Amino acid sequence: MSYTLYGDLGSGAFSAEAALAETGAAYNFELVSLEKHEQKAPAFLAINPSGKIPALRLPEGDVVTESAAILLTLADHFPQTRLLPPGGSNERARAYRWLAFMAGEIYPMVEIVDYPTRFIAEPAADKLREAARDPVRERILLIERAAAGPFILQSGFSILDIYAAMFARWSIGRQWREANIPRLNALSDAVSRRPAIAPVWARHFPRPQA
Repeated sequence: MSYTLYGDLGSGAFSAEAALAETGAAYNFELVSLEKHEQKAPAFLAINPSGKIPALRLPEGDVVTESAAILLTLADHFPQTRLLPPGGSNERARAYRWLAFMAGEIYPMVEIVDYPTRFIAEPAADKLREAARDPVRERILLIERAAAGPFILQSGFSILDIYAAMFARWSIGRQWREANIPRLNALSDAVSRRPAIAPVWARHFPRPQA
């Protein structure tokens, strides 16, 4: 039996697919087009009533939503891959801290930058987008400063690096990215070159992101 991941390319589904690839688990990727608003179609709402991607159907049939929850689930299902530090360790606590920070503090602001008309009508939407971009950058800088060395945790590669690399590709602008987050840029390059993740990265981020 295999996993089924529902999502779109370049979306939050990247983190889930990258983690799946790293585990070596068998999975299917079911495209849910954001451009076509397929996440709001009845077929997908039956999978995730919130109408958001990604969603992961487990081999047993249960569905997990929210990208951070998906990453934690996969780390628990495949402890031998060491996607998280050992349970009960200080490094595990640090991993939880930054995963929760990215999910709770960065992701909601990214939604405003990418989809301001979900929150306010034109013509004010452009002003809202630009107002939200600065908090995203401020929060990304906190991750930049927290990075211990080639990866965020001193213990090495983890789901945090997959998550941070994804956020570093979104919403902050290429020039700002290149000028302000050298550690996360190096981390993203390292994540993109991991043998299991490289083809996933190429599918989701086929060219430099603005």
